[in-house]
Amino acid sequence: MTPDTNAPPPFVPQIRLYQQALARERGLHFDSYEALWRWSVTDLDAFWQSMWDYLEIESPTPHTAVLERNVMPGARWFPGAQVNFARQAFRHVARAHAAGFPAIVADNERGQRQEISWPELQRRSAALALHLREQGVQPGDRVAAYLSNTPEAMIALMAVAAIGAIWSVCAPDMGTPAVLDRFGQITPKVLIACDGVTYGGKDLDRLATVAELRAGLPSVTHVIVQRQLAHAALPANVADWSAVVARDDAAVAAFQPLWLPFDHPLWIVYSSGTTGLPKPIVHDHGGAVLNAQAHKNVQYDVGCSYHPNSWGERFMWYSSTGWVMWNAQVSGLLAGTTCVVFDGHPGGSKERPDWGVLWRFAARERVTFFGGGAAYFGNVAKSGVDLAAIPGLDRVRALGCTGSPLTADVQQWGTEQFRRIQAAAGRADALDIWWCNISGGTDAGAFVGAHRELPMVPGEMQCRLLGVCVEAWNEEGRPVIDQVGELVVTQPLPSMPACFWGDADFARYRGSYFDMFPPGQGRRPGGGDAGPEAGPVWRHGDWLKITPEGRCIIYGRSDATINRHGLRMGTAELYRAVEALPEVLDSLVVDLEYLGRESWMPLFVVLREGVALDDGLRQRLHGAIRQALSPRFVPDAIYQVAEVPRTLSGKKQELPIKKLLLGQPLEKVVNKDAMANPHCLDWFVALARERAAAAA
Repeated sequence: MTPDTNAPPPFVPQIRLYQQALARERGLHFDSYEALWRWSVTDLDAFWQSMWDYLEIESPTPHTAVLERNVMPGARWFPGAQVNFARQAFRHVARAHAAGFPAIVADNERGQRQEISWPELQRRSAALALHLREQGVQPGDRVAAYLSNTPEAMIALMAVAAIGAIWSVCAPDMGTPAVLDRFGQITPKVLIACDGVTYGGKDLDRLATVAELRAGLPSVTHVIVQRQLAHAALPANVADWSAVVARDDAAVAAFQPLWLPFDHPLWIVYSSGTTGLPKPIVHDHGGAVLNAQAHKNVQYDVGCSYHPNSWGERFMWYSSTGWVMWNAQVSGLLAGTTCVVFDGHPGGSKERPDWGVLWRFAARERVTFFGGGAAYFGNVAKSGVDLAAIPGLDRVRALGCTGSPLTADVQQWGTEQFRRIQAAAGRADALDIWWCNISGGTDAGAFVGAHRELPMVPGEMQCRLLGVCVEAWNEEGRPVIDQVGELVVTQPLPSMPACFWGDADFARYRGSYFDMFPPGQGRRPGGGDAGPEAGPVWRHGDWLKITPEGRCIIYGRSDATINRHGLRMGTAELYRAVEALPEVLDSLVVDLEYLGRESWMPLFVVLREGVALDDGLRQRLHGAIRQALSPRFVPDAIYQVAEVPRTLSGKKQELPIKKLLLGQPLEKVVNKDAMANPHCLDWFVALARERAAAAA
């Protein structure tokens, strides 16, 4: 089969093909998406079995049930089935390679382009998998990675998954304390790291950080280093990545990924709360495989490269390895899709800003699906980049967006840009570019998103995703329509966390998602109140409005978590960095992202007597945050305050201050009688008035 590089065949959305299969094989017919969605969340067994069949999930043993135990947390899916994330991807090797499509196409700021074929991806992953086994890595052992958005990170994940070990990755722009806060909880056996990265035009050496990580992780018995900055020599007792993956012998050729139970742990990702260490969230192979394909392939139309319906799909979602969208990018391999990745700053450098970098890369590599964070699209729009002046972007048929709400004006800007692109390519009758706007979380995947054949309204998401029983609940635990409420999920998903690492009694897990709406509260799918036997529901921490037409609007976080450019960080981590400075007695930070407004994050500090907030201290505060967390979490403004508002029990009142600065009246956001120092609120009220006046 020779790829057609001239024009695509007639395109039929995957979701329509799926509905045709439901009619043909199960006699199920739905006259609207709302009816299809309603069925998918009220008959979970039938829906997820239909996805298993449609996606041709392979298992050498049958499952004895679809959902054996319908509880949250603790649901048990597909008992008896065996899967493997890597095996699911590698089943495409022969067909995709024969069709002439690569597995990975990559580039970086230094222009070091790589194109990796499907057989080569399989070979390098097998070589690394065998090396890890030789170092004593067994199923269930953790392998930690400190790697950037490169093919090496994807290869390493596939190798770790293939042998049943558990993967966890942090981005190299994170400082040593933030990485140790994460990896220190999971006691990894092996560390795979890069020697540095190039970002924003600067080479950032990371060998010293690797040494600090090694010293801070006594469980690590073996280190592999990928050279990105061409160091002349590596530290002693460190394996060279290139030498490890160069192996090509009979054992590599014969290697096959293990068959693993559906609920065998695949990776650990981190979603920070507002107190304590980051939450180490465990996802399993089966949930990652099934949920990713049900939504990415069926709902978002990210298809097989060799499938005629997909016309050589090239899937790109710009991401850091520290963002769960990196996992989503890699999941494209599950469907035989070519993944296109870029390692570097999406806006050039400070000295030479250039927000056309990724678009020129996408055009060169014939990308068909282009994804990124809402903040990225906003920056491109503000920069004045003329996308129609970049030849080759007419191949892009979808724009994916997540991380924070996408504003209507930015979406309209992108739509108009692509109208001009299509007109310049002689496709004036083409439909508007499809915005695949989605929202969810590191913890459980996407909840609301897109459907190619539903109406698009700028600033809104088109629908609730199949199989995801999402509702907006008011404070009484009642579902509301056309009102802003808490985003809740009232039925289990295969992609919900199996557990938090080290949380043997599920106490931290329950406290994170299930404490706000206790058992028996609210209404269950299909109507009617929940009985007292009904379990708790998942409260996600986002403000959501569902329109009468079924579209969704995310209004930002309903809790105090910081969400900067799609990356979430708990406030506790920032406080540790800031309050380590001897001048700082106390601090408070809030992120004022709401209804698509650009994130504005002020930091409030209480300083020692006689210390003033000057430029020097501001720079030290910025430096502490950069070193401990990431430059992404440097605040937009720093204020010196007399006191940080606290409850009688001593908790910082982040959420009330956030609501106050977003314009809500003081009496509705805080109970002064429950405060230890209500007198300090006057200063914050004055700041809120000042900001409101400036915005008027």
